[in-house]
Amino acid sequence: MTQTKTLYAAYAALIESVLTELVGEGVLPAGTSLANVTLEPPRDPAHGDLATNAAMVLAKAAGMNPRALAEAITAKLAKLPSITSVDIAGPGFINLRLAPEIWLDELRAIARLGAEYGRSAMGGGRVVNVEYVSANPTGPMHMGHCRGAVVGDALSSLLEFAGHRVIREYYVNDAGAQVDVLARSVHMRYREALGESITIPEGLYPGDYLVPVGEALAAEFGDRYAAAPESEWLVLFRTRAVAAMMDMIRADLAQLGIRHDLFSSEAELQASGKVDAAEKWLRDHDLVYDGVLEAPKGKAPPEDWEPVELPLFRSTRFGDDQDRPIKKSNGAWTYFGADLAYHFQKAQDADALVDIWGADHAGTVKRIKAAVAALTSADGGEPKPFEVKLVQMVQLMKGGQPFKMSKRAGNFVTLADVVEMVGKDVVRFTMLTRKPDAQMDFDFDKVVEASKDNPVFYVQYAHARIRSTLRKAADMGLTPSDAALDRLGPEELALVARAAQFPREIEAAARAREPHRVAFYLYDLAADLHSFWNLGNDRPEKRFIVEQDAGLTAARLFLADAIGQVIRGGLGVLGVEAVETM
Repeated sequence: MTQTKTLYAAYAALIESVLTELVGEGVLPAGTSLANVTLEPPRDPAHGDLATNAAMVLAKAAGMNPRALAEAITAKLAKLPSITSVDIAGPGFINLRLAPEIWLDELRAIARLGAEYGRSAMGGGRVVNVEYVSANPTGPMHMGHCRGAVVGDALSSLLEFAGHRVIREYYVNDAGAQVDVLARSVHMRYREALGESITIPEGLYPGDYLVPVGEALAAEFGDRYAAAPESEWLVLFRTRAVAAMMDMIRADLAQLGIRHDLFSSEAELQASGKVDAAEKWLRDHDLVYDGVLEAPKGKAPPEDWEPVELPLFRSTRFGDDQDRPIKKSNGAWTYFGADLAYHFQKAQDADALVDIWGADHAGTVKRIKAAVAALTSADGGEPKPFEVKLVQMVQLMKGGQPFKMSKRAGNFVTLADVVEMVGKDVVRFTMLTRKPDAQMDFDFDKVVEASKDNPVFYVQYAHARIRSTLRKAADMGLTPSDAALDRLGPEELALVARAAQFPREIEAAARAREPHRVAFYLYDLAADLHSFWNLGNDRPEKRFIVEQDAGLTAARLFLADAIGQVIRGGLGVLGVEAVETM
């Protein structure tokens, strides 16, 4: 992995050295924390190239007015040859403007590093377990799973690009009642394959996707289980059905470019005794005890309610509103109990955990975070970082109306159907055009629209424009060169400044566990590229190819090639192809 100090990191270090000098001079007290000092592009590019809040956040420690401290800082920054101007704005923000050669050096760095530009060592090789999708293995992937699948997969790629090692995990919920329902549904299809006329009862899975599973079982076992009691075939049919569903799920996810490193079975986890071992460990650490749950609050208890002693996890120690049972009164594990053991297992092999959940699971976030905090700190260490990212559902729209479509599923829109209609890249990028906890409409008409209002098209078109320009130039015998980069003017340098934000955006997105930030950034970069391109429509001298000026053309082609590389890098992180033509 190639790692170089990015422009923002270099100037952040420079500002830190200035502040360290002020500590040495007694302007700032010894031990002053610089943790809240930031360096970022100003909201308005007219204000400068970089802005820092150093004077604002350190004024109290210095016992100074923020503007007075800002003057002390700017006095030192103004002496640096790479900084052409330093201004104090408002109550004490400091805006810097950099010499053009600084941006040209960054442009050369993009060209030199190629696909490695933006890659970071921030993660330090720490292992992050990202669990995503984890849909019940009862049918094909549908659009209810799509958004979380894309967010989880893009986050995994982002964390890898930022220097983490990532375990991409799918938790197979194959131990609950829903897989028994699946087995009974398959038994109906098995009987159908043997020639029996069937009607799928209410409560079973009606989708045609189970027909091949029933046919395969009929071919293998004949009528052996057609009239046999459930006890003779339930486990077999459940095992075969889950395996078939997981094959289908893997195939569906592959169409979207989604992959996992590890598929963990809930049934195997329980059969292995690891859940029992987790309970013993928790009891040994006084985190589980036998107690009686309180009666339901806010209303009279049901007539059949009676206090029952259950093993309870002490989740109130960690911010939950009540302790939670890990087993039911019949001795079966609660979902929370099994989930607790599963996270205990995951934490053994990772430095941090991230779960991508549907928003309908919001009510369980507090207790599972409490459990993981307890499990990973009970021996006196710091709790392992654990985040749950909630993903809202996606509403499908077409022609301004909610869209319903079902070819084989029974009652839902399959992911495979949508990918077939609009393509993998459209689905993936669209899922990242809003924050995951915000509601989203997936409009079949808009996601294939060739307009600025369609982010997928807008970003891919920017890359296609660049590639087309480079091909046209090559046909004319013109090639990119950095020999005359000093010919580039303010509009071109503004493009470089936007491109130079890519490494910073990668690190910020990885730190926040928010891959949609990369999509937002790519849209802004594409907008800048299109704006510069449009200058040439009215002013031929602003075009990338100016036939009568080979030196300027070579410099602009060098710039275009670098912008294209940054777009490819960002799209690669999101798992989206950077198309050559449109």
